[in-house]
Amino acid sequence: MIYVVEDDASIRELVVYTFNGSGLESKGFEKPSEFFAALEQELPDLILLDLMLPEEDGMTVLSKIHADPATKNIPVMIVSAKDSEFDKIKGLDQGADDYVTKPFGMMELVARVKVQLRHNKKSEEKTEAQELLTAGDLCVDTRSHKITIRDVPVNLTLKEFELLCLFLRHPEQVFTREQLLDKVWGIDCYIESRTVDVHIRTLRVKLGDYGCLVETVRGVGYRLGKKD
Repeated sequence: MIYVVEDDASIRELVVYTFNGSGLESKGFEKPSEFFAALEQELPDLILLDLMLPEEDGMTVLSKIHADPATKNIPVMIVSAKDSEFDKIKGLDQGADDYVTKPFGMMELVARVKVQLRHNKKSEEKTEAQELLTAGDLCVDTRSHKITIRDVPVNLTLKEFELLCLFLRHPEQVFTREQLLDKVWGIDCYIESRTVDVHIRTLRVKLGDYGCLVETVRGVGYRLGKKD
């Protein structure tokens, strides 16, 4: 199930119609209040979210999605007329998994949605078996998606979580931005490499004094180093 939160009726109806015709069951919502009410009844596999909405803006809605343990791991794709680099970086910085600008091609949107759904399914399959990843006092339980530092919980978005797990599984290995896009996002043809830098920055901030573990290898990419 895909939830489409879009106040423009023509766009919302076209997206829902196209998705349903492509085998992607979808429901559309004009207002955030309608969307949140639907979440109480059924959790979707993916959310398409406009930014300029009645009642409250899309960034506020995105924050609420990630603050709720029941919905924080649902992939969110922003679909907005705001097309500046600042807006894109801000959306990704807030935890969006992709950012699509209007106007957009329906077939491209369908393809990008399918990529997110495939990748999310693979991520869920990988975490079926419990795995405990550690680096000093940093501990990650891959099955429960719980991250703690000295027993204090750390809240990460799904992509930040997957980046951290990848680094913890391969300490000292250097990953290029393209490799991180392929392994974490699942495809690199629609997403800019700048996306990786944004998520690395927010990951470091959320890890506090353990953020220094994620090292920049100049001219190459990133790796998990050792804490001093």
